[in-house]
Amino acid sequence: MDSAAAIPLATDSKQPGAQPTLVRRLGLLDSVLLLVSGIIGSSIFLTAKDIAAPLPHPAWFLMVWVLGGLISLCACFAFAELGSMFPASGGQYVYLREASGDLVAFLYGWMLFTVANGGSIAALSVGSAAYTGQIFGFFSQEHIVLTLAGVVVTRAHILALFLIAVMTWMNVIGLRRGAALQNVATWAKFAAMAAFVILGLAIGKGDWSHFTTKAWGTTGGLTLGLGPWQLLSAIGVGMIAVFWAYDGWVYITWVAGEVKEPRRNVPLAMVLGVVIVGLIYIAMNVLYVYALPGTEVARHETIAHAAAVALFSPRAAIWLSAMIAVSCFGAAATCTLSGARVYYAMACDGAFFRSMAQVHPKWRTPALSLIGQGIWAAVLTLSGNYDRLYTYVMFGMVLSYTLTVIGLFLLRWKRPDIPRPYRCTGYPWLPAIYVLIGGAWTLNTIITRPKESLAGTLIVLLGIPGFLYWKRASRKVSAVE
Repeated sequence: MDSAAAIPLATDSKQPGAQPTLVRRLGLLDSVLLLVSGIIGSSIFLTAKDIAAPLPHPAWFLMVWVLGGLISLCACFAFAELGSMFPASGGQYVYLREASGDLVAFLYGWMLFTVANGGSIAALSVGSAAYTGQIFGFFSQEHIVLTLAGVVVTRAHILALFLIAVMTWMNVIGLRRGAALQNVATWAKFAAMAAFVILGLAIGKGDWSHFTTKAWGTTGGLTLGLGPWQLLSAIGVGMIAVFWAYDGWVYITWVAGEVKEPRRNVPLAMVLGVVIVGLIYIAMNVLYVYALPGTEVARHETIAHAAAVALFSPRAAIWLSAMIAVSCFGAAATCTLSGARVYYAMACDGAFFRSMAQVHPKWRTPALSLIGQGIWAAVLTLSGNYDRLYTYVMFGMVLSYTLTVIGLFLLRWKRPDIPRPYRCTGYPWLPAIYVLIGGAWTLNTIITRPKESLAGTLIVLLGIPGFLYWKRASRKVSAVE
């Protein structure tokens, strides 16, 4: 469990008599679309309120989105070097294993399976189904199918389970089919968002005066009514939502074992993807401010809906619901495709269910890993606790990114011999900046939300008995072989 060699390298052909392996069939465009689709889910349609409320000017409101993209790029540069060193399935799991050891890597993978990725698939699928219900009333969350042991199951939940089954099956029967499903959803998402922005700015009933301090209820000044430390604190509060919105850029590392020319395409896809997402986010938020004054932006939980109504008419809500449903579905499809590769890598190391290390001989996919992930996501969907669980481990996700960037420094020292086709841009300063910001954000979350942080820590630590069990079982199998 301490070597990258434990994970079979992907190949494009299968030798007679050899165990089937994953295949490298994802090109650069597939990789960029995977990353962009994984990041853009539902957050861009919901987070403006939390960002606008503490900030005193539209310039700062837009600036935090730029800062979020730049800070994410600092981490991407570090991950890109690690990806060029270890172009294997599992991505961040592999980087943590090589830099920090088996236990840290396992707990990261355990957190992904039990809560972070499983919860994301559940939440996005339910979100897609719920917005579909806004268009087709048959799938409304108002229609209860049954209540069992206090769990309420609606038609929206049934549709969400169907979506999880479709996404899982499409990925089981072939990487190209799974990638095609994700790509189609991503292009549809791009088209809908582009139409929303272009039509909104061209013919929408907005007002450019919303970009003034008056529209935000402020009077000007160097920090626009706030002292320097107050402004910094307000930016920090806004950045919490921004970090959530940018989360997902790591997905491409999870499928690195199936990317063509991974030492080139994984780093390039990460940088291009985050830049594209940043531009989309800025365009969407410019539209929000154009549609509504700052006081209104800070008041509406569903900012995209409010902006659509202000720019066009209440009838635009149906079109907007379709756009959000597609966006959530595309993000869920990306989670489904990429997450299973982490559990596959863990199983190859003997650190998870051994059956999940199997590659289907015909379809060349980690079929059982995909199916296990789908079943668990379905359980979380029916439980209704996925949102709460994800809140518990959000600080753990940012902590895992910070530990991985620290791993870049450790591996520069421990493993200077490993080829690095790409070397981190701005090293050591840019990764150091991310470590400081990520560490401060994690510490602040622990201080300000101690109950949620403690609950998340307990969820992660519950994986330790499993780690000890699988490690012992792996040793027994190795001894027999």
